[in-house]
Amino acid sequence: MKRIAMASLVVGALALSACSKDRLGDEYGTGGLGGDYVAGSPSDPKSPAYFQQTIGDRVLFAIDQSTLSAENTEILNKQAAWLMENPAYTAIVEGHADEQGTREYNLALGARRASAVNNYLIERGVAPNRLQTVSYGKERPLEICSTEVCYAKNRRAVTVLAAGAATS
Repeated sequence: MKRIAMASLVVGALALSACSKDRLGDEYGTGGLGGDYVAGSPSDPKSPAYFQQTIGDRVLFAIDQSTLSAENTEILNKQAAWLMENPAYTAIVEGHADEQGTREYNLALGARRASAVNNYLIERGVAPNRLQTVSYGKERPLEICSTEVCYAKNRRAVTVLAAGAATS
């Protein structure tokens, strides 16, 4: 019984000592930056996970539209600010459409949606050489369905981050 208790104490002590420091040696898990987060996590304001989950990486559109709504511009203002504060990242803006309509029509609609987001980010100060656009039309749906609820999720533009400095 004593051996089991002693072994448990040793294992527990080792586990606690291993968890007390993050990879940068900061015992509070802040990455040595004074914040209350783990580097690279969704709580790290400089991470792509934070961008995706807190800022928001997508905007939705109405049927057959590429016009930005007030809700879209709120999200895009946050995206632009984040991109300006994090120059080590570039982005690809993906344009998507729902499954209704022809492949050609939806590719063109996705391109207009991606372009609308791209242009808005540039207007807010993001360097054009940090952004690219691509249209997937109806080829990459989030939901496969035949209802308006599903279609609405597929009418979107998504800002996908990539690490690496922009080229001129």
